[in-house]
Amino acid sequence: MEVFTRWRTWDAARADLESSGDGARLDLGALSAAADAALRWHGDQRRPTGDPYVEHLLEALEVLVRGAGVTDTAVLSAVLLHDVVEDTPATLTDVEDAFGPEVTELVDWVTKPPAGGAGRQAKRAAKSAYLRRLRDAPPEAILVKLADRVSNVQRLDRMPPDFQRRYYAETITYIVPLAEPHPWFAAWYGEWREAFAHLR
Repeated sequence: MEVFTRWRTWDAARADLESSGDGARLDLGALSAAADAALRWHGDQRRPTGDPYVEHLLEALEVLVRGAGVTDTAVLSAVLLHDVVEDTPATLTDVEDAFGPEVTELVDWVTKPPAGGAGRQAKRAAKSAYLRRLRDAPPEAILVKLADRVSNVQRLDRMPPDFQRRYYAETITYIVPLAEPHPWFAAWYGEWREAFAHLR
């Protein structure tokens, strides 16, 4: 199972893309703008592991570019911005003003709405509804979600055991079926499923 952790900063990602020749297929100016905005909006946020949050966004970008071979600028911009509305003060209007309606629609699809009530049950119900709704998302939004989840599960063993089991089950139930029409993602998630099969 390939793990995507090579790009820790946008500068490192851009240098890698330029030296590998992949940069010629991509709009690096647009991606630089999205990376800068994501870094500005997320600021000093950290992942649950303590790593800078921007590393998650760059891992998801690396999944799409180096793994799945995606070159669509809107999809790649959206993956860098996919959490800004959910996790920062940025709004969909802010995203649209800076990046246009296509990127904004993709970000909107993958933004989890706030839970309707207080408590763990309400949060879990809201999340399940959000994940079920993704079945109706356009293919481009599904690519963003698939890459987001690859970043989150590729090193699932770094998380607490209870979280590992719950997140594995959630991924198998809701995310793996979304990968089926996408050969690269279907193969990656198949390998991941076996690597973490002890969590079944």
